[in-house]
Amino acid sequence: MKRFDRGMGDARMLDPEFLQMLVCPACKGDLKHDSDAGTLECLRCRLRYRIKDEIPIMLVEEAERF
Repeated sequence: MKRFDRGMGDARMLDPEFLQMLVCPACKGDLKHDSDAGTLECLRCRLRYRIKDEIPIMLVEEAERF
């Protein structure tokens, strides 16, 4: 597994099958995995969810707008 360390914890590449099951909790839209940044992004509602220690933080109140 390829590792990325951006000072936000361990953001490893996630299993593609796991990623296909995830949707944005705000709008139920598809998510784009940015492995370099260690985030999942919803292009529909413009929210970015962090991945910390291989766990996506899928809380709307923890998401960042972009």
